[in-house]
Amino acid sequence: MNDGKGRRRLVGRASAGRGAAHRSAGSRGRLGRGGARTPFDRLTTRDRLAWLNLAGTRIGTTLDLERTAQELAEFTVPGFADGAAVDILESVLRGDEGLRWTGTGVPPMRATAVCAVDALSSLEPTPVGETTFRAEEAHETLLHRYCLRQGKPVLVSRMRDDDFLRVAPTASAAAKMRAAGVHSYLAVPLIARGLLLGSADFVRGPGTPPFSATDLALAEQLASQAAVYIDNARLYGREREHVVSLQRSLLPRATPVTPGLRVRGEYAPSTAHHGVGGDWYDVMALPGGRTALMVGDVMGHGLPAAATMGRLRAVARTLMTLDMAPERVLARLDLATRDLEDEQVATFLCAVFDPADSTYTLASAGHLPPLLLGGPDAAAFADVPVGAPLGAGVIPYDAVRLRVPPGGSLVMYTDGLVKSRHADLERQLDLLRSAAGGLAPEAVEGGGLIGCAPAGAARFDEAVLLVATTAGDAPDAPADVREWTLPREGRAASVARGLVTDQLAAWELTELADVCELVVSELVGNALRYGNGPGRLRLLRGERLVVEVSDTGPDLPQIQHADLSDEGGRGLQLINMLCRRWGSCRTVTGKVVWAEQNLP
Repeated sequence: MNDGKGRRRLVGRASAGRGAAHRSAGSRGRLGRGGARTPFDRLTTRDRLAWLNLAGTRIGTTLDLERTAQELAEFTVPGFADGAAVDILESVLRGDEGLRWTGTGVPPMRATAVCAVDALSSLEPTPVGETTFRAEEAHETLLHRYCLRQGKPVLVSRMRDDDFLRVAPTASAAAKMRAAGVHSYLAVPLIARGLLLGSADFVRGPGTPPFSATDLALAEQLASQAAVYIDNARLYGREREHVVSLQRSLLPRATPVTPGLRVRGEYAPSTAHHGVGGDWYDVMALPGGRTALMVGDVMGHGLPAAATMGRLRAVARTLMTLDMAPERVLARLDLATRDLEDEQVATFLCAVFDPADSTYTLASAGHLPPLLLGGPDAAAFADVPVGAPLGAGVIPYDAVRLRVPPGGSLVMYTDGLVKSRHADLERQLDLLRSAAGGLAPEAVEGGGLIGCAPAGAARFDEAVLLVATTAGDAPDAPADVREWTLPREGRAASVARGLVTDQLAAWELTELADVCELVVSELVGNALRYGNGPGRLRLLRGERLVVEVSDTGPDLPQIQHADLSDEGGRGLQLINMLCRRWGSCRTVTGKVVWAEQNLP
C-alpha cells in the first residue's frame, strides 16, 4: 500500500494489527539550498543534531508502545538506514520492568516494528507480532545476542558471507539479505533507566555508504531517546491495565437469576489515555422476586474515580439489601457521597422491577434518561424526574412507576455512549434513540448498541450499557406469581393458609405446605395485631418460594427476646429458624413483610 510519498507498507501478519512498513529508496538526508538533498553521511554536526531534535516530535506521539516502536522504525528510513526493525522484550510488552539479562541465549523478544525501502522489500524479517526466532545452536555466534547481553551496540560496516547468518533470524532470511545487496549492519540496545527494553537493528543496501562510527554514535543517541518514550508508553499501559482490571473487578461477574426478566450488562473501556473512570452498573435480586438495576457514573477519570465508584457501589448494594425504595436509596447515597474526602460528584439511575405486574420504579440523580423499547413507539425515553447529582446536596428525589409491555426492554447507559466533542447532547440522544429503534430485539439484548451508538469509533470515554427485557408472553410466567386480597378480620389467617395450601398443591410443592402455613399464619397475625390488618398476600415461586404479606402499619417488625413466661413474641423467631431468610420494607401505603424458603 503506497502512502503517496513513495513509501510502501507491507503487512507482516494480519493478526498482529500492524504490518511491516517499506519505504521507497528515494533521496536521503535533508534538502539543500538548491532543492537537492544532501546524503546523510555528508550532513554537518549541526544537521545531525537537528535530526535528533526532530526525532522528539516524530517519535512518542502517543502512549501506545507498539505505535512508538513503529514511529522509531519509520523515522530512520530512508533518512538514516534502508531498513529498520525494532524488537521488544516479551516482559516489557506485558507491562513488566525491563531487565538486565543474565540467562543463556537470547531473552524472549517479539518483533514490534519493521520498515524498509522498496529495494529491500524481498527481505524476510520476523513478522510483526511474532516472537523472534533464534536457533539455539547459533546463540553463541549471533551478533544480536552480544548486543542484548552486553547492552552495547554492534557495528558491521561491511558484511561478509558468514555475517549474514549471524544477523538474520533464519538461513532463508540470510540468503534474501545477501541477494538484495545488504552490505552494512548496525544494532543498538534500547535501554531506559539502566534496564534493557529491546533493540533496534538497521541495515543499508545498494547505493548507500556503509555505517560509520559517527552513525553508530548517532544511533545510540536516537535509541536512548526512543527508549524513554517506549518506557513511558509501557508505564502508562501498565497503569491503565491496572485501572481497567480494578474497574472490571468492581463490576458484577454475572447477573443473578431475575424472575420475569432477562438482563445483559456491558462495560466498554475507552481507548483514550484518560478514558478509564467511574462508570458502573449492578444487578441485584431483591425479596419478592423483584430486581434492582443500577447504573452510575462518577465524574472524572483514572484511579480515584474507579475507587470512588467501588465505594458508591458497595453503599448502594447495602442500601438495596435493606429493601429501600429507589428514591430513598438516592437520598442516602447523596449523604454518603458528600462524606467522601475527595468531594466527588456522581450521577445515578436506579430501577426496581416487580414481576407481578411488570412495572419499574425509577429514580434518577442527574443521570441520562433510560430508553423504553417495544411500547407504542419503537423507542422512547422514559420520563423520569431528574434530581441533582449525588454529592450536590440537593434532595429529596422523586420516583416514577412505569409499565413495560411484554417483551419490551429498558435500556440504561452512561454518557460515554453518546458523548461527543462536536455535537450537542440532545442531538446525540436522538441518534441513540434512532439506532436503538432500528435494531432487532435480539441485537439490543446482545449489546448491539455499543457498536452503533452515536459516539461510535470516536468514543473517547468509557461506557456502560444495561439492557433488561421482560420475559414476554410465556404461558408459564404468570403461574409463578399468585396474589390475593385478605379480609381484615380474625379469619384472615385461616383464609391465607387455605390459599397457600391449594397453590402449593397446584405447584406440586406440598412438602413445603406445613412450614409455609405456619409462616403465613405468623405474618398475617402480626399484620392484624400491629399493622391495622393484612392487605394482600403474595406467593412467588422462583429460585426460592417467597411469601409476602402487606399492611398499612408504619413500624417494621423486629425479633424480640421472649421470656419463658411470655405468651407472645416468638413468631419471628420461628420464621427466622424455619426460613432461609426474612425481612421487611416500607411501601407508599405501609410495609411488606416477607419470608423465603428453599425449594426442594
